[in-house]
Amino acid sequence: MASKRVPTSPYPDQKPGTSGLRKKVPVFRQPHYVQNFVQAIIDCIPDRKGATLVIGGDGRFFNEQVVQIALKIAAANGFGRVLVGQNGLLSTPAASCVIRKHGAVGGIVLSASHNPGGPEGDFGIKFNGPNGGPAPESVTAAIFERTKAIGDYRISDAPDLDLGRIGTSEIDAMTVEVIDPVADYAELMRTLFDFEALGKMFASGFRMRFDALSAVTGPYAKAILEGALGAAPGTVVNGEPKPDFGGHHPDPNPVHAHELFDLMHGPDAPDFGAASDGDGDRNMIVAPGLFVTPSDSLAILAAHAHRAPGYAGGLAGVARSMPTSRAVDRVAASLKIEAFETPTGWKFFGNLLDAGRITLCGEESAGTGSNHVREKDGLWAVLLWLNILAATGKPAQELVRAHWAEYGRDYYTRHDYEEIDSTAASRLMDGLRAKIASLPGTRIGGLTVKAADDFRYVDPVDGSVTEAQGVRVTFAEDARIVYRLSGTGTAGATLRVYIERYEAAPDRLEQPVAEVLAPVVAVARELAEIERLTGRAEPSVVT
Repeated sequence: MASKRVPTSPYPDQKPGTSGLRKKVPVFRQPHYVQNFVQAIIDCIPDRKGATLVIGGDGRFFNEQVVQIALKIAAANGFGRVLVGQNGLLSTPAASCVIRKHGAVGGIVLSASHNPGGPEGDFGIKFNGPNGGPAPESVTAAIFERTKAIGDYRISDAPDLDLGRIGTSEIDAMTVEVIDPVADYAELMRTLFDFEALGKMFASGFRMRFDALSAVTGPYAKAILEGALGAAPGTVVNGEPKPDFGGHHPDPNPVHAHELFDLMHGPDAPDFGAASDGDGDRNMIVAPGLFVTPSDSLAILAAHAHRAPGYAGGLAGVARSMPTSRAVDRVAASLKIEAFETPTGWKFFGNLLDAGRITLCGEESAGTGSNHVREKDGLWAVLLWLNILAATGKPAQELVRAHWAEYGRDYYTRHDYEEIDSTAASRLMDGLRAKIASLPGTRIGGLTVKAADDFRYVDPVDGSVTEAQGVRVTFAEDARIVYRLSGTGTAGATLRVYIERYEAAPDRLEQPVAEVLAPVVAVARELAEIERLTGRAEPSVVT
């Protein structure tokens, strides 16, 4: 079939955020909207003639239609081969795996991650580079500039392909390979973890529950947990990906994965509970009677990673996003390895991983990963936990409590004020920044400010500078508050307030989280004048 050039006009709102372009589905369904953005991405890929591209997404509403559009635009722009997941599915970490394994120049990943799906829900498109990781800011800036100047896009006249059939076909001169979305990823997991030991653990009667929240991780978890490792049928629940995630909000936290959370705190809790999100890159870990914060999970995995074959040689270093608690820093100090603090956004870990400076990294927003791919990876984190449990023979809750006894406990919570007025949110952050210089030494609500700043990151690998990443306020009483606006929402603004306090006394390790943090929460609200400026007396979500 022939390719054609279609005249178009720029849309002014196609600036990628933390993880690509995210909008409501009706925005993406505007005439030429998807085509403009995909063409802008492709225009910013050098050496694309004859190259390999990966395309896939989390299966949310509008996923397959956009996959078909992207395939036809790729064909019209001279790619030699495209690898696409069966039915248009690829989890975000699996997409990174496929890009790296097959030497692709990058991938177009379709997802709005943990945001809701459906006809009125959210959608997203992002570009991952040849290392498998999210495009750096220099590339996303170039893509945005291209969207503002685009005058036409190139697209094939070919009919839609059958994405349900694994095999090879062609669009014009471009080869399209529809691949098993699980196969390459599962093969990689076998190189990292002791599948034999995990199989024996399940055979001995070990019980777990994995809630896929009707999202993309379901097929991966069924193939690996129930298939390769022999977990009992029904271990994976909500395992079929659905365009609207079955009505779930596919964010793995105690609020949105409450059925799992309640089960794990009930009388017949299995030995281990876990969940993943819309595109498979986040995780929630719950031990019987005990929710494990993502910050604690990262620290525990760092302390025990050497028990898995893929990390038996130890860790080169670790990194965490700035709002993540300082728990992993304490492990790094004990291991005498480097610990880095980066802005929020997985792309900031990419340089450190590629340079070999770190092996493990994580974010408080339930993302954990390693140098095996260049994305956070929900199921990988679950498998590393399981490998540690198999190697130590200890119950998960005992492992957590032993960690607190050795390192102390970073009590932690995040308050999200969602869909607030964008002007009010900016006014709040500007007000905080104006106070920074005068805060040290002041006493607020029984706490003494030790330091305050607007986080600025200088990349230790390439020297690039990222400014204004969130206001940090630390207190002499070993507490910290961080304020930042999220880059992953699609309506209004989301203010995130991160609150933590460290306790090391043996009799202070199992206090109610809300009780320990109540004084810091009160200071956080007072200092930022949250209710006055936003009209919100309480956060939308507390995790």
